[in-house]
Amino acid sequence: MDAAGPAGVQQGAGALGCSQEASPRPADSSGLVQECLQQFKVTEAQLQQIQASLLVSMEQALRGEASPAPAVRMLPTYVGSIPHGTEQGDFLVLELGAKGASLRVLWVTLTGIEGHRVEPRSQEFVIPQEVMLGAGQQLFDFAAHCLSEFLDAHPVSRQGLQLGLSFSFPCHQTGLDRSTLISWTKGFRCSGVEGQDVVQLLRDAIQRQGAHSVEVVAVVNDTVGTMMGCAPGLRPCEVGLVVDTGTNACYMEEARHVAALDDDRGRMCVSVEWGSFRDDAALGPLLTAFDRTLDRESLNPGAQRFEKMIGGLYLGELVRLVLVHLARRGVLFGGCTSPALLSRGSVLLEHVAEMEDPSAGAARVHAILQGLGLSPDSSDAELVRHVCAAVCTRAAQLCAAALASVLSRMQRGREHRALRVAVATGGRVCEQHPRFCRILRETVKVLAPECDVSFVPSVDGGGRGVAMVTAVAARLASHRRLLEETLAPFRLSREQLAVVQAQMREAMAKGLRGEASSLRMLPTYVRATPDGSERGDFLALDLGGTNFRVLLVRVAAGGVQITSQVYSIPECVAQGSGQQLFDHIVDCIVDFQQKQGLSGQSLPLGFTFSFPCRQLGLDQGILLNWTKGFNASDCEGQDIVRLLRAAIGRRQAVELNVVAIVNDTVGTMMSCGYEDPRCEIGLIVGTGTNACYMEELRNVAGLTGGPGRMCVNMEWGAFGDDGSLDALSTCFDASVDRASINPGKQRFEKMISGMYLGEIVRHVLLRLTSLGVLFRGQQMGRLQTRDIFKTKFLSEIESDSLALRQVRAILEDLGLPLTSDDALVVLEVCQAVSQRAARLCGAGVAAVAERMRESRGLEELAVSVGVDGTLYKLHPHFSSLVAATVRELAPRCAVTFLQSEDGSGKGAALVTAVACRLAQKTRV
Repeated sequence: MDAAGPAGVQQGAGALGCSQEASPRPADSSGLVQECLQQFKVTEAQLQQIQASLLVSMEQALRGEASPAPAVRMLPTYVGSIPHGTEQGDFLVLELGAKGASLRVLWVTLTGIEGHRVEPRSQEFVIPQEVMLGAGQQLFDFAAHCLSEFLDAHPVSRQGLQLGLSFSFPCHQTGLDRSTLISWTKGFRCSGVEGQDVVQLLRDAIQRQGAHSVEVVAVVNDTVGTMMGCAPGLRPCEVGLVVDTGTNACYMEEARHVAALDDDRGRMCVSVEWGSFRDDAALGPLLTAFDRTLDRESLNPGAQRFEKMIGGLYLGELVRLVLVHLARRGVLFGGCTSPALLSRGSVLLEHVAEMEDPSAGAARVHAILQGLGLSPDSSDAELVRHVCAAVCTRAAQLCAAALASVLSRMQRGREHRALRVAVATGGRVCEQHPRFCRILRETVKVLAPECDVSFVPSVDGGGRGVAMVTAVAARLASHRRLLEETLAPFRLSREQLAVVQAQMREAMAKGLRGEASSLRMLPTYVRATPDGSERGDFLALDLGGTNFRVLLVRVAAGGVQITSQVYSIPECVAQGSGQQLFDHIVDCIVDFQQKQGLSGQSLPLGFTFSFPCRQLGLDQGILLNWTKGFNASDCEGQDIVRLLRAAIGRRQAVELNVVAIVNDTVGTMMSCGYEDPRCEIGLIVGTGTNACYMEELRNVAGLTGGPGRMCVNMEWGAFGDDGSLDALSTCFDASVDRASINPGKQRFEKMISGMYLGEIVRHVLLRLTSLGVLFRGQQMGRLQTRDIFKTKFLSEIESDSLALRQVRAILEDLGLPLTSDDALVVLEVCQAVSQRAARLCGAGVAAVAERMRESRGLEELAVSVGVDGTLYKLHPHFSSLVAATVRELAPRCAVTFLQSEDGSGKGAALVTAVACRLAQKTRV
């Protein structure tokens, strides 16, 4: 019996793998434990190195550059928008591969009402082994059959059903509804599927089933589903993080940074696939002997190195390896192991989470260890807890470093000083391990202090998230249709532009003959452009808006020198009496003369007066009507030069020799004509718009015909006032016209010039908001404010390489918070309105060029156009669109565009200089 006892103990010890019978814990057991667990310690510097290295790998992958070591893949998911809370409707979800050998069908109802949620209906189907290993068609036919069975069992609509496919296998996605299977995993080995589009295979199976009309809209992975399943909150949820069996993340990247995409507008959800990250310099020092053993014994040695330090499939195995090591060193379990502890995969993630949780208590730890065939003593539970904590703490910190690299990438890509974003978390590690999530949050805060991050647990990301992707796709498609319908009238065809060109040609001819026409075709009495021989000092005045300029222009052999000063025209003066306005102008001239030491001198003066006038001579101009917000009384119908001279007379001891009154368009032509003798057209596209050109004198009614030419001021802003443009006018143009100070007038100008384009855009945005396309359909009070959307915003929005960032900044400054989707819409509206303006302007220039060519009897005409105006100069695409339209509509005219430098000032002086030159020549 005595012999039997020891024999029995020895036998049990062998079964348990005891290193020695009832061995006491080694004296240095604490040191052994510390030595072991120290391997899992990660410093802040090491985490920062991982963050930086992963960020470099991400940016290389985004640019499509090859990396020397396996790194992240940065796969576009073709999800271009996140939910904004208005999504509604019924959607089907088919999950395949998320839970191994099962398939789940869900019916998800989205209400579009904040806080109101309808629980999804779902049904799970077990996939037979023979289907998992059989032909691919058999698998997809089984999926279609399960879908049909589910629909038959539930009282749901039978028409227009939209489905999202959750397909949890490695795929190469080329569109929201196009995804090619790379390889099977998780025990599936269906033939004829790898290299095929799984969405098309499912569609074919549904069609073969024939029972229901189901449209497969999207294919989604679980990480994207996690992000999309996050309910909209105070911060946009633009990051998805999954820590489950494996780990991955996705986030909304600026599309222009994704080399694999053709479209560079908006944002695109990118799957980081960071489990494959393995920078030896960054990860090498962190790899423990346990990591190397785990990797060596895994199904894919050398691969997914980062995932093996974080994923739930591996945390339990790392803990098991540490426990075995410490048991064999006599630190744990009295030096005993067990067959279960020595078996790979016996320690599960759930075991680790429970044993680490202090609230679970020692009894629960004992129970788990006993379930593994171990006999822990009272101190073993605490040591095991330390082991679990060390392994999981490292995992959470590494995950945080990777997430911090994503946040840094978002911040860098958007050029934000601070980033406010929500991260949706999913997967069993995140869901079952509160301490993991706490360490994750704390570490992210340390590594990305400039990012304000909130973490939101995703609710059924695989179901609701996939449905949300489908719903967002449906919303975007609907909004796209509404946007295209709204903007269609602005997208003018070549045929429509050719009609405008022909109508303008006809209106020009009528105006020149003195017949009723919307184009006045006013003689300017400017009979020549500069020839380069002009010399002298000249004064110039420039009145065309709320600012008034006085200039001293010196024309010499070396070129033109200009000194000028700007004076404001107060609104009370611009809309007061005519005498008050012209007295103010003379006061400004006197002030300028005094400052320039010109008091007492009588220099020739040219007056640029940028309002519609009928000229009776070079120094006689009858104001036809005020524009641009001016409404000074007793001026319309009066000679502007006479009003100016009268004001000069009222100001004693002032002598001014007014030689010419010049329209700003004429001044622009003359200014460019000084540099290019072929410049015979002037064009203004700024607050207003107008054109002039050198017409054959014989064609100008009311003048003595003969050889030579005269500059004709077209006043083309009024083109279409006779109704000829009604076919192109939109309801938005009508709204802008009704609210203007001159309803029914300047119709062409109101479709082209800077004073009106911003208002047109504002009215379009109001319509799109009412249709639910913008601002979630919520009417914004600020957007109701007239003129709040300045035309300069169009130039800023379209000129910035970060156009969507500009849109966001501009509208948020106006108190109009918007999503990335809204920014895209606003950008498209601005583009459509400005493109129409440029194309109409081009049609007008083409009409003028063709008129000149034919009047001169030329087969081909080479002519330059002097251009001024902030819209033309500052808008990034306006000038090129004008030029392209002219080439399209006037192919026999070689038209060069020259931007004027100070045309309204320098040009007025040059008109005066040319007049003085011609007068001197006549006297001689």
